Amino acid sequence: MRRAATMHNLLITILLATHATAYAAEGPFIPIDLGTLGGSQSSASDVNTSGQVVGASNGRAFLWTQAGGMIDLGTLGGSYSAARALNANGQVVGGSSLSDGAGHAFSWTPASGMVDLGTLGGYSVAVAVNANGQVVGVSTLSDGAVHAFSWTPAGGMIDLGAPGGLPTIAVAVNDSGQVVGNSGPQAFSWTQAGGMIDLGTLGGWASKVAAVNANGQVAGSSALGGPYSQTHAFLWTPAAGMIDLDPLGGFRQAAAMNANGQVVGWSRPGGAFSWTPDGGMIDLGGDVAVAVNDSGQVVGVSNRRAFSWTQAGGMIDLGTLGDSYSEAKALNANGQVVGWSFSFGDFTSRAVLWQPIANLGCNATLAGCNLKGANLAGAYLKDRDLSDANLTGANLTNANLAAANLTDTNLKEANLTNANLAGANVNGANVKDVIWSNTICPDGTNSDANGGTCVQHL
Repeated sequence: MRRAATMHNLLITILLATHATAYAAEGPFIPIDLGTLGGSQSSASDVNTSGQVVGASNGRAFLWTQAGGMIDLGTLGGSYSAARALNANGQVVGGSSLSDGAGHAFSWTPASGMVDLGTLGGYSVAVAVNANGQVVGVSTLSDGAVHAFSWTPAGGMIDLGAPGGLPTIAVAVNDSGQVVGNSGPQAFSWTQAGGMIDLGTLGGWASKVAAVNANGQVAGSSALGGPYSQTHAFLWTPAAGMIDLDPLGGFRQAAAMNANGQVVGWSRPGGAFSWTPDGGMIDLGGDVAVAVNDSGQVVGVSNRRAFSWTQAGGMIDLGTLGDSYSEAKALNANGQVVGWSFSFGDFTSRAVLWQPIANLGCNATLAGCNLKGANLAGAYLKDRDLSDANLTGANLTNANLAAANLTDTNLKEANLTNANLAGANVNGANVKDVIWSNTICPDGTNSDANGGTCVQHL
């Protein structure tokens, strides 16, 4: 126990040597429906600091931007593609089928389009990409063996190896080119200079890596004994090795880590956790934490609803697009969260961007908020209080404003194309020069059936 405490203190010293700042969203969020590529299914998997979102819709990779909406990134000749991740430069990576049905890893940029990264002899898929354009993932060899790979524009795809003939899978890569993943039942770290090293375990038979940060710290989970034994979250550094983050806990699984060494994950029988060098293990009260940004904002799933958690604001239900299930998958430094919302009624899913109200210059609520010219296309604002808000020239196409309070709201020149205002209270609202097109008016009628306006049906 004394040795564990000493190692824990050493770890704290190492981690506190670096610090970064970022934005943490602590207030309410607006769910934005990112739409689909024409079908009924879409899901977002990653978001960068510019607010670009990637994912898949009806079997096709997409990139979404606020300016351009959702665009189809195409395929490598086949019928299927899916985007897994993107970097700050807008480079997207994932996997796509070829005309013969084989699956290959791809990289996509606006300049080059979708580029086939090749394979190690069989199939491949890209999982992550760093700021330098280095892509990592997994590929089969011609004999079916499974190997992790690293790809760079200069060197192409290289085999990271498979010690002992065990399958290897790359999970993440930092900007220094350090790759982490899993080799058979154990976690590994790979660098160009040092090759692949086994990170070991916490005394058990297996370990599993989840993330690596800019400082070379690796987070993951390890068994304490044989199969079906307890698992504990760990943090590994070159100096301290593998450290048990919760020596007294049980069944902890790490999922993500930020640049400050904050680790998040989940524990059985249920409960998301956050671990920091200065605060130790904190129960967040949710079910699964999946991502964390450098300011300590955590997102995940709790009781079938996406959540965001911060030290100051606690856990916030991010909501859904009016249905019963949502899941957060990733977030950026600005506190924007992406994931998906699912409807059990018609079994449809939609990619969602949860926009922090604070990013729009508002506090706590939208009432009285200055949203002049704001792009709220696809926003789910049902039952929201927007009284006295300034929405002059705002883009509210496809927005759901059913039963919203729009008392005295300035909607001058707002675009309400395809918006739903059924049951909304618009007493005293300024609707001069509003664009009405296929709009559901507050009384439930359609603007197109009312001479192209809702003015007499408010």
